[in-house]
Amino acid sequence: MTLPTNRFFRRAVALPTDHGTWVFLLTPLLIGLYVGGRWTTPSFYLVVATLCGLLMRQPLTIAIKALSGRRSRTDLPAAVFWIAVYGAVGLAHVGGLALRGYGYVLLLATPGVAVFAWHLYLVSRRRERDQLAIELLGSGVLALSATGAYWIGVGRPDPGGWLLWGLAWIQSAASILYVHLRLDQRSASADLGWRELVAMARSALVLATLNLGFVFVLCTADVVPRWLFLPYLVQWLEVLRGTLQPAIALQPKAIGFRQLAVSTLFTLLFILTWH
Repeated sequence: MTLPTNRFFRRAVALPTDHGTWVFLLTPLLIGLYVGGRWTTPSFYLVVATLCGLLMRQPLTIAIKALSGRRSRTDLPAAVFWIAVYGAVGLAHVGGLALRGYGYVLLLATPGVAVFAWHLYLVSRRRERDQLAIELLGSGVLALSATGAYWIGVGRPDPGGWLLWGLAWIQSAASILYVHLRLDQRSASADLGWRELVAMARSALVLATLNLGFVFVLCTADVVPRWLFLPYLVQWLEVLRGTLQPAIALQPKAIGFRQLAVSTLFTLLFILTWH
């Protein structure tokens, strides 16, 4: 007897529904691959293993919800199926990294396991929504892909990988605060003055400003390429624009597409200004 294919092949179970997570992974990953200077077979192993780790988040979350009574148990077979698929493919490529002598890169996954376990615990307790702290920590975990890609490119655990991680994380953190701001602005009053708008955007505006100032200092001190502040300037200008032009009644999808465009521009500028 054959089981119906739709029991396992469910898009909502197999693929993440929060598309912004892709940006927080692909931006640091692409930066690390570029700055590392070489695309090798272990680089491919890292990309596939990292993508499998990200993809596994969705079926694991669905499985926790099904087991805790938040979703129908009929979703459980599909969740288990995709956990097995992503797990098998991911482990095969992790093994490839270990066999090629890049086992030290795998240590970067340790904080990811801890943060993900925390997320699953919150899911089981119905408390995963509006958890800004775990979103910021999660973006930091995803930013470690820049470190891993860079280490593979240069062939050793070079300290420069930690610098790339920091540069990627501060950008992701500012993006998260900005997206939260834009979502909060949707229900704001159209009569708010500029002081109220700035107060509402304080966290996102302060972090974007600190990021720009920090990277500019690194540029002037020749720690990083002299024009690397430009992508952070673009992000700062976007936050300033969003502060003064609130997203009143704007659809979340429109906010997401705008953020995707800004993050793509940031990534391209980072790559272009690195040398």
